[in-house]
Amino acid sequence: MTPFDTIAMVDWSGGNDTGPRPRKDAIWACVAGEEPQYFRNRGLAENWLCDLIETALAAGRRLMLGFDFPFGYPAGFARAVSGTDDPLRLWDWFEARIEDTPQTNNRFDLAGAINRGLGGKGPFWANGLKRDIAGLPRTKRDYHNPFPDRRLVERFAPGAFTCWQMAGAGAVGGQVMMGLPVLARLHRRFAGWVSAWPFEPLDKPVTLVEIWPSLTLGKGPMDRIKDAWQVERVAGDLAALPQARLGSLLDITAPEEGWILGVNQT
Repeated sequence: MTPFDTIAMVDWSGGNDTGPRPRKDAIWACVAGEEPQYFRNRGLAENWLCDLIETALAAGRRLMLGFDFPFGYPAGFARAVSGTDDPLRLWDWFEARIEDTPQTNNRFDLAGAINRGLGGKGPFWANGLKRDIAGLPRTKRDYHNPFPDRRLVERFAPGAFTCWQMAGAGAVGGQVMMGLPVLARLHRRFAGWVSAWPFEPLDKPVTLVEIWPSLTLGKGPMDRIKDAWQVERVAGDLAALPQARLGSLLDITAPEEGWILGVNQT
């Protein structure tokens, strides 16, 4: 594997603009060897990502970009909503339907619409808004999921949350739904230059990977914002790995659901 020259990690968020003051539960990113950066909303973060990719391409440098949300859903979901098992087409499907501004987005409404199209009781649950949404239950009392609750990789990663939970402590459902459209735009804007792991051969200058910092890292120093500390640590730890070891971590087969970098497949 051709070595990566730059490694950057991103802690994503499915929520609205978090204001000018750096805080937890927001978007943080870090290039290995540099200070973590705070972004108050996804639009600013996406602009930074585009600049980072353009800079790397102009300099002829290989770039790894990691994001802390699932790149795919449990088997069967992609085909049910998009007509194909291809997770990259599912990215496009969400990109075409998600409405996103700094102050509001339609992630809960889209989750309800998907549920209604699949019978009305799942797979998504946990409405985080004050208003009711048809098809999106607040609890799992009348919930029914027609798909597996977890991806295969999450069975090897104790503590991982299901991507179907849209709200509540630890929920990642909103991050996935608000993150995949950004990945779709990056993949399209830099077509021919970006590979999505583990769905495509890693023969392009830029590789997008899925991470889960909490899998290997503790809570971190009390005087640091956890999200900022985690992306700094993961970026630094990956940059310090021998290329052979990093290559072995990327040697994964998971064509529909995706995989978390660093989780063994057996």
